[in-house]
Amino acid sequence: MNNTKKGILGIIIFIVFMLVVSFIYQIISKNYNNSDLNGQQQNVTGQTASNFEVKDSSGKTVSLSDFKGKPVVVNFWASWCPPCKQEMPFFNEVYKEVGSDIQFMMVDLVDGSRETESTAKAFIKDNGYVFPVFFDTDQSAAIAYSIYSIPTTIFIDKDGKIVQTHTGPFTKSDLLAEIDKIK
Repeated sequence: MNNTKKGILGIIIFIVFMLVVSFIYQIISKNYNNSDLNGQQQNVTGQTASNFEVKDSSGKTVSLSDFKGKPVVVNFWASWCPPCKQEMPFFNEVYKEVGSDIQFMMVDLVDGSRETESTAKAFIKDNGYVFPVFFDTDQSAAIAYSIYSIPTTIFIDKDGKIVQTHTGPFTKSDLLAEIDKIK
């Protein structure tokens, strides 16, 4: 086969591949859109936060609704994620400062291969972090909040309303500024 035919075949294969990827993306985004059954947006600023269940470090099921009446910071992360690792020391410091007033839910996205409970627990222990860690073993919390990128942090006031959603790492001062909005 000459180079021209190889080039044309390569272009055709690439186009077919892109069409398949586009089709799969459309199916996934329809299944995991950010609307409830009435078509109203959920999990946006000012809306009531969707409840979810995760496991704590002892395996006990914990719900977001368990913390009703208290401001909550929900952070989605994984131990392999460089931006997550970058912000973890700040979360730990801020937790030590305001953890009695604010509920922290550091939600590890467990996929069973790249991220497991044991790798996450080792990461937390090795770094001396003391904030509460929860495990989203079935990805239901991530799906409830349409988490496509980590770290993502959601700030929820004591009334259960979302005040802010932030994707990307925090500095300590920025984290404290967002927490001031939910106190």
